[in-house]
Amino acid sequence: MSAAAIQITPVPHYLADRSSPEDEHYVFAYTITIANQGDERVTLISRRWLITDANGKRTEVEGSGVVGEQPAIAAGEDYTYTSGVSLDTPVGVMEGFYLLRRDDGSEFEAPIAPFRLAQPNVIN
Repeated sequence: MSAAAIQITPVPHYLADRSSPEDEHYVFAYTITIANQGDERVTLISRRWLITDANGKRTEVEGSGVVGEQPAIAAGEDYTYTSGVSLDTPVGVMEGFYLLRRDDGSEFEAPIAPFRLAQPNVIN
């Protein structure tokens, strides 16, 4: 199975009630669905994010699993979780990859295409 068998769909949301634009603090949640369209189970081992704000500030985040879990995703199944990030600007971009392990122990990276974080009505 290749990374092409893993479909990653992010849905970001601006959290106005947790943000303080006057303090340059913008909080976003993102819900990600990882769909295993392959023919074998995979386990999400770790993640790596590159987060870039509108000022060009880049933050790398690496860690084991997601939201404290290392979910196994069966063939034909999906896994959804929600997490969050804060930025110093009202707009930013996230991208990265998940490290997945097949049942035979081999591992591969599934890329997460760049997606935009944006406070509503900031960009047209």
